[in-house]
Amino acid sequence: MKTSRTMQVALVGECMLELQGQAFGAMQQSYGGDTLNTAVYLARCGAAAGVRSHYATALGDDSLSSGMLERWAAAGIETDLVRRIPGRMPGLYMIEVDAQGERRFNYWRDTSAAKALFDDGITALEQGLYRWDALYLSGISLAILPPGGRQRLLMLMQAMRERGQMVVFDNNYRPRLWRDVAEAQAAFMQAFELASIALVTADDHQALFGLPTLEAGVAAAQALAPPELVIKRGMAATLVRAPDAIELGWQQAATEHVPKVVDTTAAGDSFAAGYLSRRLVGASALEAARFGNRLAARVIQHRGALIAPELMADLLHEPLIAPQAPQL
Repeated sequence: MKTSRTMQVALVGECMLELQGQAFGAMQQSYGGDTLNTAVYLARCGAAAGVRSHYATALGDDSLSSGMLERWAAAGIETDLVRRIPGRMPGLYMIEVDAQGERRFNYWRDTSAAKALFDDGITALEQGLYRWDALYLSGISLAILPPGGRQRLLMLMQAMRERGQMVVFDNNYRPRLWRDVAEAQAAFMQAFELASIALVTADDHQALFGLPTLEAGVAAAQALAPPELVIKRGMAATLVRAPDAIELGWQQAATEHVPKVVDTTAAGDSFAAGYLSRRLVGASALEAARFGNRLAARVIQHRGALIAPELMADLLHEPLIAPQAPQL
């Protein structure tokens, strides 16, 4: 489905250099970050419908940063919101993947350029406030910023929400990125209050608030403020509540069975891209969640955060079902 105009989405966060393999063994170099992964998948899923991904971050003036920018542009991402900071460099992380496809991360990001995105004057992201049809950020976007930068991002969320623009918060929670759990809880609750759509991974919500069971995490997530809520529960059906189908209450979008999980990296990131790509152009929240689940199922059957475009090409031709205009 082609919209009558181009839809502009700003995605905020950090992209780091990635090493994947076995410690002291062979390593493959790439790049990745939760919101960057979403930006790439959104660029692929939304291209035919006129959805454009703009990535807002900071990089250095080094050759690795330049190489990342070139690759993002080649992947269809608009790079007009990237701030280049002389003397800084991107962060680095290493992924170790076990036999079940689960991964363990090691990070070197304390001096990452992305932490300084809001340090010097107004950003292109803030200057272009009126351009965006949607803003997307995650718990990691909040975590990497110092308090002043985090407050600027929250203020941008508020300004866009007040103007009726789509504001999407994904609760990606990484405890090691936060000074303490109280700081993380406060920031997340602010973001939930300001978001028009929340994409909630139930076990992250459970961990953040120290809840005893996954079911308790789901119940707590169902009470959150955003008018549109999507609660992901692993292989269990995704729960969806949307303002344009409020009379239906909580709906369930089944997840996709896969023969073998190879690598769960970017499962949630790709789901977010699939969901937004459909929601932005008029699909119902339920159908958007179903598409997000189909895309995530495809991604986890292959290694790496960003699978080759041809491995998901068939999904991009699926028609929209029951189009509705999101009421946010």
